[in-house]
Amino acid sequence: MDKTTVYYFVGIKGSGMSSLALILHDKGYQVEGSDIEQYTFTQKGLAAAGIKMLPFSEENIHEGLTVIAGNSFTDDHPEIRKAREMGLPVYRYHEFLGKLMEGFTSIGVAGTHGKTSTTGLLSHVLSHIAPTSYLIGDGTGKGTPDARFFVFEADEYRRHFVAYHPDYAIMTNVDFDHPDYYKDLADVQSAFQQFGNQVKKGIFAWGDDESLRNLNVDTPIYYYGTSDRDDFQAVNIQRTTKGSSFEVKYHDESLGEFEIPLFGEHNVLNSTAVIAVAYFEKVNLDEIRLELLDFSGVKRRFSEHQVGDMVMIDDYAHHPSEIKATLDAARQKYPDKEILAVFQPHTFSRTKALMDGFAKSLSMADHVFLTNIFSSAREKSGDVSSKDLAAKLPNGGEIITTDDMSALTAYHNAVAVFMGAGDIQKYEKIYEDQMK
Repeated sequence: MDKTTVYYFVGIKGSGMSSLALILHDKGYQVEGSDIEQYTFTQKGLAAAGIKMLPFSEENIHEGLTVIAGNSFTDDHPEIRKAREMGLPVYRYHEFLGKLMEGFTSIGVAGTHGKTSTTGLLSHVLSHIAPTSYLIGDGTGKGTPDARFFVFEADEYRRHFVAYHPDYAIMTNVDFDHPDYYKDLADVQSAFQQFGNQVKKGIFAWGDDESLRNLNVDTPIYYYGTSDRDDFQAVNIQRTTKGSSFEVKYHDESLGEFEIPLFGEHNVLNSTAVIAVAYFEKVNLDEIRLELLDFSGVKRRFSEHQVGDMVMIDDYAHHPSEIKATLDAARQKYPDKEILAVFQPHTFSRTKALMDGFAKSLSMADHVFLTNIFSSAREKSGDVSSKDLAAKLPNGGEIITTDDMSALTAYHNAVAVFMGAGDIQKYEKIYEDQMK
């Protein structure tokens, strides 16, 4: 890599892009980039680092730049097109990340759900024990000098993760998602199979996922979970309003008791995967035990605060399995309160393809409120609406808008769980203002 060039990020506020920009900045490289002018939660870290953020304009492109293009933008984007016309080096995000991780003990975290939470947990634990660089999908990234480990989130969307050849991989699950790209579950499974073939030393996979049980790779696979057939098994699980505790066994060997200040079964599983990786890299498990106790979570994953007599939880959940995990965690922490699910469906194709799954997961809440479907840059419309989803719910679901949240604001002394991958936070802001 070249210290004389400026690394220019097209779409620098993207969650992965902002993380990568922060890593390069920490390593002493010159970094800047462009994006929409609207505020996003990822730009706080960029601003704190003094990284220049410009509005999109082809006039930003000049000699001396190495361009890293966000995967959301096609080659027709004015900045990318001009960079190619000028003959500047242009890399896609996943291509550049694949080059960056060479020379480290690299650990990629893949899975249809749970990538960000598990990457954040693994990064937290390892970085407090050994020099670690990391890239988390919540916009967090750090480049540590002379790092031993490189921990990163490996995204399956459009098979981007096949650009990576990590030493280890954690695979949390395989579900059908991204119906705008993948044809069916078998198509998703083939992508994970391809990625698995490129892992060098070992794969740590959730044992209850049949797709992961059917992986056929030369690399050793170690399964984790709560079953006797798992290599790493969490047993004696205790879930309380303060968090969870459990013992981990590797075959017949007890690795000891562990505690986490986290909620939901998925966090016990994520922690077991982290412990498994640490065990194989001969990291001191007593140090792992201490660091697990100190983990507070990642951005937009069960982030909570109080507004009056209401508990507000903000979560990125946008797939039925993620909604189930988030509501399960809310029930664990607040067993005596009503749970209100406020969900913004993300993309028309996903809402249509996973309609029954959404209805089943959302029915875990006491009351459900739906916003209109978020229309993304890649999908502006479709032949489905939030009313179709509301009709599938056993107790019905109420549609709320930014102009009328009266149905939601009528509740008190309850837990409001806002979930979505679009702009659900604008609804949260209006709700908070009204409740205050």
